[in-house]
Amino acid sequence: MNRIGVTMGDPAGIGPEVICKSLLAMSAPERAGCLVIGDPVFMRRAADLVGADFAFHQGAGPCPVGDVPLLPVEAPNRDAILPGRLSADAGEAGKRCVEVAVKLALAGEIDVISTASINKTALRMAGYDLNGHAGLLSHFTGVKKNWAVLASPQFSVIHVSTHVSLIRAAELCRTPLVLEAIRAAQAHMATTGIARPRIAVAGLNPHSGEGGLYGEEDDAEIVPAVRAAVAEGLDVAGPIAGDVVFQQAIDGKFDIVVAQYHDQGHIAAKLIGGHDCVNVTAGLPVLRTSVDHGTAFDIAWTGVADPSNMKAALAMARKMKPVGSPTA
Repeated sequence: MNRIGVTMGDPAGIGPEVICKSLLAMSAPERAGCLVIGDPVFMRRAADLVGADFAFHQGAGPCPVGDVPLLPVEAPNRDAILPGRLSADAGEAGKRCVEVAVKLALAGEIDVISTASINKTALRMAGYDLNGHAGLLSHFTGVKKNWAVLASPQFSVIHVSTHVSLIRAAELCRTPLVLEAIRAAQAHMATTGIARPRIAVAGLNPHSGEGGLYGEEDDAEIVPAVRAAVAEGLDVAGPIAGDVVFQQAIDGKFDIVVAQYHDQGHIAAKLIGGHDCVNVTAGLPVLRTSVDHGTAFDIAWTGVADPSNMKAALAMARKMKPVGSPTA
């Protein structure tokens, strides 16, 4: 069983609560495979909030059966962090947990990182002008480029571009980057146990440009990337019109779709996958799964947060093959 490092997320949000609710639903061996990385005060408060039947175990010695290992990472100015309130202290707390998790993963002490949500504004308030978890993970691993994957039981989606304007996304849709995304799709699917995935590449324009009638980018940029990937021995098809390709994936024709921009992939994946849609970061020297929702400050620490997506992220983390393993 994989050793999973579970980061607390922003302590002013729902992260501690959904982690504790997810742990509450686990068997004793599954709990033992999780190392929660977070502030012990907030994690114990969350355990009390959900009526947990387990305790967090710190320090040396074996963890009692049914309890959960905890690596304490203290939040700064803990008493100033309030439920549902943006703060630099909460942003710093979330960042510290991710930093520790990456160090553990790079050292081989955990196999997968599974993250609860952080708040990008709180992170910037703490002095880190980084794009949330993706930026933190790139910074701490030294990898310049990573890839956003949304994985659901029906299919997975990887994105050529994500948090940029639609105009900028069209500018980024060039052969080298599309080919990199296809390669990243191949590598990601290998970590899920599929050595030769069936990869579909979505078109950028309506009807994939329809021979240049609705834009030339598909023929000029995407087609050469697909041909190059096929020449490398990958099982790739495309470009396929965006209003068709996801239905084909749902029907079982493809394992993963390469989407050209954020909403093209996210809308389809979240609509179909629902609470089972998990955020995965590809292209890193470590494995990472995450919830695909935010900190939900409006309901933080009220006890009503739905843990379904956290459960799904942890379930995927248990199944993934560590980077560099013979089956990955």
